[in-house]
Amino acid sequence: MALHGNYGDTKTFLMSALAFDTHAAVKKLREAGFTEQQAEAQTTLLVEVISGELATKRDIETLRLDIENVRAELKRDLKELELRLTIKLGAMLALAVGAMATLVKLL
Repeated sequence: MALHGNYGDTKTFLMSALAFDTHAAVKKLREAGFTEQQAEAQTTLLVEVISGELATKRDIETLRLDIENVRAELKRDLKELELRLTIKLGAMLALAVGAMATLVKLL
């Protein structure tokens, strides 16, 4: 991964919704006593952690669409289950009425 991208005088790593000034981070780490190599490594690690944890607008939209699809599938499944239960209940009711009619004739 390239740590720095040149954008005018400021070196910035652009993440989906967040701009992180890697040059400033390296500079602050150097001022705190880190070597150039340590500062670069720390900044690279920080960029990787931040970029791995952020959801983009596209991620959120994809998730929203997935949830919408699951809701639609659940609605269809519930309607199908309701129909099957209604049919079973109707069959049980018809069987019970037939059994009662047979018992009435026998007695």
